[in-house]
Amino acid sequence: MSPGAAKANPASLFYAGGATAALLRQGLRLAQAMGPRLGGALALRLFCSPLPPKFLGRLALPAPWLAEDWAFEGSHLRAWRHADASVDRPRVLLVHGWGGRAAQMKSLADALWQQGFDPVLLDMPAHGHSGGWSSHLPQWRRALFVAASRLGPLHGIVAHSLGAVATLSAAARGLPVRRLALLATSAPPATVLGWFGHAFGLGEKSRHDLRKRLEHLSDGPLEQFEPAWLGAHLQQAVLLIHDEQDRAAPLAHARALDEALPQASLLLSSGLGHRRVLDHISHLAAVCAHLRG
Repeated sequence: MSPGAAKANPASLFYAGGATAALLRQGLRLAQAMGPRLGGALALRLFCSPLPPKFLGRLALPAPWLAEDWAFEGSHLRAWRHADASVDRPRVLLVHGWGGRAAQMKSLADALWQQGFDPVLLDMPAHGHSGGWSSHLPQWRRALFVAASRLGPLHGIVAHSLGAVATLSAAARGLPVRRLALLATSAPPATVLGWFGHAFGLGEKSRHDLRKRLEHLSDGPLEQFEPAWLGAHLQQAVLLIHDEQDRAAPLAHARALDEALPQASLLLSSGLGHRRVLDHISHLAAVCAHLRG
């Protein structure tokens, strides 16, 4: 891939840069030469492996945030709760994105606590302090149902990037939650697969095999993550926050969700990119106001 093409491809922000990515592309090229199924299998392993590895950015949240572990699919999920958490406060779950960690949501958690909510920050599978080294969107969706079963019906979920896609999918499948605030929502998996395949030079047959493997993990076609399907199955009030210069999650996908979801509103910013939207003071206020409803 040329430098210009790599810069234009959102997958390059997560995978396709540097010598390591060049070696991975070469490995996938050799695997495809041995057959598309092998190429698809190795592509799935890479697609489901967060980069950089979680231990490089793993941070414990400082007091008053306390850690607790929940059993999950043979491993564990790490949640972080305020030392003075109370059942009298509306409970809100905070969910980071792919390659992220719960600590990235701390500004939002602090703001929600100050506004009278009971925020719970979650490290998703294979991220932060949770168990595992590989994961995928359907497993994240299952993790949200486990969180809801532990915490009771949720007043709201605040989610970033891929966590926002997992949240939409879970809510559309009956997750008990009243209101959603989604920041820098990722593109649907089918679109991301296209970026990923282009970044790593996957041939058509290997791309098809990779998609079939992901659909098997998802218990159905990838159309279930598209705005049209979600809009037909989701009734919660949704605040979408997105930056116009977000290279990892192009604005067009947020606009598509805004049009498809029956109770959505879209708040735009400029110059913050994909991750700084989490800490901007106006966004913190907007999330709190939306959850107050």
